[in-house]
Amino acid sequence: TFYLYPTGGHDRVTNGQAFYAYSSPDMKTWTKSDTIINFKDIPWIYADGNPRHYPWAPGLAQKNDKFYFYYSVGDQSSTPSRIGVGVGKSPTGPFIDSGQVLVTGGGGFEAIDPMTFTDPKTGISYLYAGGSNGSKLRVWQLSDDMIRVVRQEEVEQPFKFTEGAFMHYANGLYYLSYSHGSWNNSSYSVHYATAHSPLGPWTYHGPILVSDDTRKGPGHHSFFQDPKSGRWFIAYHRWQSPKAGGDPFKSAPRSLAIAPIFYEKNQEIRPIKMKDNLPILK
Repeated sequence: TFYLYPTGGHDRVTNGQAFYAYSSPDMKTWTKSDTIINFKDIPWIYADGNPRHYPWAPGLAQKNDKFYFYYSVGDQSSTPSRIGVGVGKSPTGPFIDSGQVLVTGGGGFEAIDPMTFTDPKTGISYLYAGGSNGSKLRVWQLSDDMIRVVRQEEVEQPFKFTEGAFMHYANGLYYLSYSHGSWNNSSYSVHYATAHSPLGPWTYHGPILVSDDTRKGPGHHSFFQDPKSGRWFIAYHRWQSPKAGGDPFKSAPRSLAIAPIFYEKNQEIRPIKMKDNLPILK
């Protein structure tokens, strides 16, 4: 079974202040779960007195026979953006918040787009986060229980990094991919770099997902591997324009897309040609 964790819409029950999971046996048709974590159950989010804080850009990790759900809390008030984590026994939760902020933004850094990676060579887990207006990537080593920061690691800034960092390991290399450009126009795209360490230094390789005539602004992605076939895939969102040259940012919502990944003989990722066989969310 495959699992998907998008940023939710403003449904009537939770007013957009909760997350859901989707599951699928075939990556084609996805079924929505019950609420997996609700902001109203997390007191620290509302400690500033603001009744509205919206959830963004979640990421899931599995370790120690548990599942860890990381999420961003938007800066809808004077309180800076923050990252929290919930713990559960199932990929569809429910997730119980750790009870404390994991990372807080400020000083030109936005605490958004959390994603974790556990190094298969060392077993050490890292949190990657940051971007957007600050366009700064930061990396922290996590405690073994995955809910505390041990220390911040020194990393160089990847070329053309904006936000949405994701790390995966394949072909003996560490692949750091990320979004570049502005989320609300056709400059939004996915680029990547490689390294021989999860902390760099990075060798930039260029974009693998860019806008075309009818599909605009592909970004904020995840790589995942089919455990049966061993094949790699990328999941991402994009704007769908109803006609070539149209403005998708005014005429259509963002859509989820999934595409296979192909590695060339030189270990580079083959650029992806977007197609219209979009998954169905129920």
